[in-house]
Amino acid sequence: MSFLAIDIGNTRLKWALYPQAEPGAQALAHGAEFLENVDKLADGPWADLPKPDFMLGCCVAGDQVRRRAEEQMEELWDVPAAWVVASSQEAGVSNGYDHPTRLGADRWVAMIGARHRMLAEGPARPLVVVLIGTAVTVEAVDAQGRFLGGFILPGHGIMLRALESGTAGLHVPTGEVREFPTNTSDALTSGGTFAIAGAIERMVQHVRRHCGAEPARIMTGGAGWKMAPHMGLDFELVESLVFDGLLVIAQERRRSP
Repeated sequence: MSFLAIDIGNTRLKWALYPQAEPGAQALAHGAEFLENVDKLADGPWADLPKPDFMLGCCVAGDQVRRRAEEQMEELWDVPAAWVVASSQEAGVSNGYDHPTRLGADRWVAMIGARHRMLAEGPARPLVVVLIGTAVTVEAVDAQGRFLGGFILPGHGIMLRALESGTAGLHVPTGEVREFPTNTSDALTSGGTFAIAGAIERMVQHVRRHCGAEPARIMTGGAGWKMAPHMGLDFELVESLVFDGLLVIAQERRRSP
């Protein structure tokens, strides 16, 4: 029962085809496209894929982009599209958001993937789950699998563009991350990087104090590899965390009557 997983973020659509919906499955094929190229999937990277038996995806880019992805599927295969919406509980994680369905699907799926990954490796612990993308999210999950809450903050690119547009004469070339920047480019890059790192480390402190235990720490997202070296705490960097969550959810849903 081959399975197509799709993760549509604010910048790119990521996809992976698996032989079955099972945590730990190895992708038969995978890829990523910028959102402006979604309409080329059927004639490009999906053209030679075998028909998947079913699919599940998460989308934070809006209905229009999601529909464009569905149209590419319809052009090739007769496979119903199914999309994750956060709920009060799924796959061992309960949702503490004030309005559970308003939680971003990518955040929800990543937490499910992270908790399953942690439990596969050892005993239950609290979790801090970080997604580094166009926006940055920092999630807290207790040892029982309850989502306690999370931060949302602008990603590095948004921070720099906001400074450029809001500050006269300030342009944003690429700089280096340094402890003591001595030029504007390095100052901007370092400031954005350490602002994000500070928010993440503050959440670790909150979870440590609230749960009375050291949390497991997992980071994902397209820019995660840029942030990880500048963290004051070790994080496990997992590129496939959203796909890991989609595999868990798909398996659970197919088991349900």
